Amino acid sequence: MKTKNKMTRKEKILLSWTIIPLALYTLFFIVPVAMGINYSFTDWNGLTQTYNYNGIANFISLFTSKRILNSLAFTGKYTFFLVIIIMFLAMLFTILLTYVVSTRLRTFFRSVIFFPVVLSLVTVGLVWNQIMYRVLPQLGQMLGIGWLSSNILGDPKTAMWGVIFVNVWQGVAVPFVILLAGIQNVPTDLYEAAKIDGATPFKLFTKITIPFLIPTINVAFVMVLKSGITVFDYIQAMTAGGPMRSTESAGVLIYELAFTDSKAGQASAYAFLLLIIIALISVLQMKVSSKVEVGQL
Repeated sequence: MKTKNKMTRKEKILLSWTIIPLALYTLFFIVPVAMGINYSFTDWNGLTQTYNYNGIANFISLFTSKRILNSLAFTGKYTFFLVIIIMFLAMLFTILLTYVVSTRLRTFFRSVIFFPVVLSLVTVGLVWNQIMYRVLPQLGQMLGIGWLSSNILGDPKTAMWGVIFVNVWQGVAVPFVILLAGIQNVPTDLYEAAKIDGATPFKLFTKITIPFLIPTINVAFVMVLKSGITVFDYIQAMTAGGPMRSTESAGVLIYELAFTDSKAGQASAYAFLLLIIIALISVLQMKVSSKVEVGQL
């Protein structure tokens, strides 16, 4: 006579702890994404329960609307400079704290670099908005610096750089911590073997450190890339997309389309386009970096 296999209480608890995170991920991520993709093919205004499917009309409008194209161009430019500056500074701080700064001072500098992260993005944006509006112009007048004598955020030519500065000030900490953790996990025996073979410090860094950091760099890169493409908080708090829409990012425009212009369907299509862009760039970057192995740089 065959006996039925019954799950023990311990196995049931273990199964429930496995299913619950998957269910929550599906409920709060997969379902909203699927709903957003569905709305991107409709004329939904975000208020009513009824809507009509309009095919790819929303996606066509993304490439025919001058305002949307301008926001895409700004977002691309903003993200490009943000990624370069943050990744450079994160790597620079990592190298300095690993090889230059004394052990006693490392904790202090880590705390200084990481401190801005504990602050709210909106709070940081509002505080720096007031600093650039009230403090820096007076400082620029005292020092006789022309470009600093007026509000940086009030000039279309400099507003983006003001927002980037604040974003870098707060955003460099997390990539720095990720790279710092990665560089500390590089096997020391490889350095010792390379030194015996007569490798210079530059060779050690390029042939051992960098290749071992590639997976860590990938993670930090994708995080910074996503934060740049989806930037909203800093711009909304500091410039609200101005002056003259010179800092209107994709995130800000999506918000305007959905909640001000009542074009939730078009906003969903724009958000879906950003998702595709982030995915494509991330996959491309990982495929290129995955070909790099230790000793091949």
